[in-house]
Formats: sequence, structure tokens, C-alpha cells
Amino acid sequence: MVRVVEAVVEHGGKVRLLEPVQLSRPTRAFVLILDEEPEEAIPETLLLSEAALAVDWERPEEDEAWIHLQQEQSS
Repeated sequence: MVRVVEAVVEHGGKVRLLEPVQLSRPTRAFVLILDEEPEEAIPETLLLSEAALAVDWERPEEDEAWIHLQQEQSS
């Protein structure tokens, strides 16, 4: 079974899990080092959904449906 657990890697390289994990024996793990700070990071789901939503939103029919709001803003 594969599980993903968020962790923080301290300056000295110590890995601190952000939630408790129960293991029946020593287990291998992979550590993925992220460049950004979690407080400032854009949620990954937001980034992944942007392209999919753009396909639906960036159509002439959508522009027509919302044109009345654009006209009110420019007045």
C-alpha cells in the first residue's frame, strides 16, 4: 500500500512527519523536496485544474453569456 504523508525536512536533514504514522515494521520511503513554502504555495489542485477549466471557459459562448457584466463594469 502506498501512502502520502506531509513532512518537513529540518536544516540538519531530519524528517519530521506532520501526522502520526503507524507501521508494523521498518519501511522504505521517498522524500520529495519542494521549493516553495506551504503558506505561500498555490494549491496543486488549483494549478492542475486551470488548463481543464480554460478549455470550458475560453469559448465564444461563455463570452456572450457574461458580456452584460463586462458592460456594467466599464460604465
